[in-house]
Amino acid sequence: MDAQPRWLAPEQKAAWDSFIRMHETLIGRLSRHVQADAGLSASDYVVLVSLTERGNGRMRFLDLAKLVEWEKSRMSHQVTRMAKRGLVAREECPDDGRGAFIVATPAGYKAIEEAAPQHVEHVRRLFIDALTPNQLHTFGQLSQRILDHMGKQPD
Repeated sequence: MDAQPRWLAPEQKAAWDSFIRMHETLIGRLSRHVQADAGLSASDYVVLVSLTERGNGRMRFLDLAKLVEWEKSRMSHQVTRMAKRGLVAREECPDDGRGAFIVATPAGYKAIEEAAPQHVEHVRRLFIDALTPNQLHTFGQLSQRILDHMGKQPD
């Protein structure tokens, strides 16, 4: 017998709808700003930030895809586009013939260094400045709680 759907109560639906609208609006605006300010797509920015802040400029392809929560095919297409523009390069992995490293090039470093200050200013203006320090702390805690919860759930 099929289980009945657990529909959202009105206050749950309102919270979910507000979160989705906020997320989509914020990401849309930030994406448009990074494109206009730096000529980078939001995906370019995510990859370059991941490589330069978390990967010391170099990450295994699959680790990078996992970090940004993308499918392998999406990451492959993104890296191909970025490599054509000279922002990243693929390097073979000497330990694993099937693996590859994605490496930020000097042009990639230059692009992220030029884009980041403007991007952070937009993040501050659109998100950080809307909250008090206490609200921001609570928002951070709630976001981490949801991330931790999702980490325990199957995909």
